[in-house]
Amino acid sequence: MSEPRQPRIPTIDLRPWLSGAPKARRAIARTVDEALQTAGFLLVTGHGVDPALRTRIREAARAFFTLPVPAKQAYEVKVGGRGWLGPGAEANGYSEGTETPPDLKESLTFATHEPFDDPAVNAEWYQPNVWPTEIPELRPLCEEYLARMGELENRLLSLLGEALGLEPDFFSRHMSHPTYGFNINWYPGTDVIGDPVPGQFRIGPHTDFGTVTILDRQAGKGGLQVYTDEGGWENAPYDPEAFTVNIGDLMARWTGDRWRSGRHRVLPPPADEPSEELMSLVYFGECTPGTIVESVPAPVGRVAYPPVDSHVYLRAQLDSITVD
Repeated sequence: MSEPRQPRIPTIDLRPWLSGAPKARRAIARTVDEALQTAGFLLVTGHGVDPALRTRIREAARAFFTLPVPAKQAYEVKVGGRGWLGPGAEANGYSEGTETPPDLKESLTFATHEPFDDPAVNAEWYQPNVWPTEIPELRPLCEEYLARMGELENRLLSLLGEALGLEPDFFSRHMSHPTYGFNINWYPGTDVIGDPVPGQFRIGPHTDFGTVTILDRQAGKGGLQVYTDEGGWENAPYDPEAFTVNIGDLMARWTGDRWRSGRHRVLPPPADEPSEELMSLVYFGECTPGTIVESVPAPVGRVAYPPVDSHVYLRAQLDSITVD
């Protein structure tokens, strides 16, 4: 019996990219371009983010998630807010038009908070974060992590510009005052969430909405799967040193569908290990509000989408996954 095929998701070491050796940089750019045309995913090493920081965030977040429900409800918000998304708050499959059951997870969600110069935009996208007072160590840990994510995002966007044969700042110049989302997703076992119903996932099948997503994940039987035309749904490759990076819908539009928005899902707790518990740190990169996303023309781009305001688009997508 042959081994199952793995999706075509290469591992990119950023160190040769950052060192400036032209031959190595060209090879990396080609690999990135090819991978993002198939699955829309990469593994990225050489990023310089301390693994101990990610461990400490998980420990602090777990202390919050295991609080009594009334304590967590004091921070309850809707999708797109800052605070706690409890069980049943999201159904990501809705974004594909699929009436899936609610996702089997809880989330702590934070986002951009530095004030913007437009009061209306500021009110919608730059509200203050709400940090649980019961877990005071969570805020400084997350703020340090988000600073590292902003730096890594800009490096990745420069790499993506060159991978398309464009200027290195083709994407990053739209990051003067960007928004972002940050979710700490807790996937408890069935002892907490109960048995899944048919068609229910920890996160239902979907694509992300923004530019690039940077995911720090844990391996598990009820873990991440990605979709490719060649193999259908397959378990995503895992490297504890790597971030999993995928392209979102805005970036796919921007590239005229040269690169695909990476379709993925997170499986429910496995029947043979129902108590499995996982936690993911998910950084959703976006861009500065008011950015007009216009498809790169042929021969780089393949589909000419109508120009769209980045944050009008993002708001519609966020609303689509909200469970009323």
